[in-house]
Amino acid sequence: MTDQTGNKIEDMLGRTGVIPREEAQKVFLRNFEVPKLREEEMDVSASMGRILSAEVRSPVDLPDFAKSTMDGYAVRAVDTFGAAETLPAYLNLAGEVFMGTRAEMVVHPQEAVKIATGGMLPVGADAVVMLEHASAVDEKMIEVSRPVAPGENVIQTGEDIRQNRAVFQPGHRIRPQDIGALCGIGVTRVMVYQRPRVAVIPTGNEIIPPDEAPAPGQVRDINSYHLSALVLQHGGVPVRFGIVPDEEDRLKEAVLKAVQETDLVLLSGGSSVGARDLTARVIMELGRPGILVHGVAVKPGKPTLCAIVNRKPVIGLPGHPAAVAIGFELFVRPVLRLLSGEAVPIWEQFTGCTVRARITRSLASRPGREDYIRVALESSDGMLRARPILGKSGLISTLVEASGTVVIPENKLGLEKDEEVEVRIF
Repeated sequence: MTDQTGNKIEDMLGRTGVIPREEAQKVFLRNFEVPKLREEEMDVSASMGRILSAEVRSPVDLPDFAKSTMDGYAVRAVDTFGAAETLPAYLNLAGEVFMGTRAEMVVHPQEAVKIATGGMLPVGADAVVMLEHASAVDEKMIEVSRPVAPGENVIQTGEDIRQNRAVFQPGHRIRPQDIGALCGIGVTRVMVYQRPRVAVIPTGNEIIPPDEAPAPGQVRDINSYHLSALVLQHGGVPVRFGIVPDEEDRLKEAVLKAVQETDLVLLSGGSSVGARDLTARVIMELGRPGILVHGVAVKPGKPTLCAIVNRKPVIGLPGHPAAVAIGFELFVRPVLRLLSGEAVPIWEQFTGCTVRARITRSLASRPGREDYIRVALESSDGMLRARPILGKSGLISTLVEASGTVVIPENKLGLEKDEEVEVRIF
């Protein structure tokens, strides 16, 4: 039996050696055909984090009137030219624009109208003199001690957003400022993609619910709750299945149900070599093309499994919490983005959420694999430092203490103390 890359699968689980991370990602995503995404309309106020499925064009100019950016006086700029503290310009006070009302007056030559920040600019005025640069001579006249240029301290009609401008494109993830912009142009309903449903299936006879007391040899379920939270954080809807024991029929039933009812299936545990490991065998029996990747040259996360069953992506992650976090970032998150319709920003395609820091100690690495080192970020002597959080991948505390990961490439033998590294923030 061979996988989709042509590699022979022939050890006790029907698999052979691991493949590089980049190759594994390409093989998996190349064989995954994104289905037609479902859409729904929703209120803008509840759309935070959702992915737009349709272009949004502004129905209006924003603002739809010229307005002041300062408290001061609306004037004709030309009437202030040459003004100075020693030779001020004198202007007749022709009234005041009150907030929230239309400016009914007209500013004639040598006139000024008092205006507040956000007030509507009267007809005839083309600039605003700041309050600090003017003073009252009497109730009907002011003196201006500094000139203004046309358009100074004024937001023009449509300067923020022009009518009929495409404000957002499909695939855009809505942020807080986007909600503000949508409300500003009067768009209160948007079309978004439905969030992908993600099955989370914990496996293993030793796993028990977190509200139970473990007997000797048992452990509380960490991974399915960890995975569900990651799915939720990245825009999916986690569908938690109950704990599935190491029984072939039960596992097959759970995976088949998940494939039928959800968009993506995640299994934790059951992907490493062992007599009780049934995941690979079950997936190969359920549908084509089956297993695409089983074994990736990364640490932690070497036994990661990627498959397609009846056009649905199925990812098996190792049972160790740190491996779950790395596997999610490398394999689950890209699929979630495809299923959510998100267009990945250009800057994130190249950098992601990263910072530069200096490693606090030397680290060795085995060639031929990528090492993902958990690190905590600290500030020392005005410099950002990355302190490795050492510990086995089965320890959830190594993730809790960490700020992110540093990747040691497969062709590098390690890191030297004080070497500059790139930290991928969780």
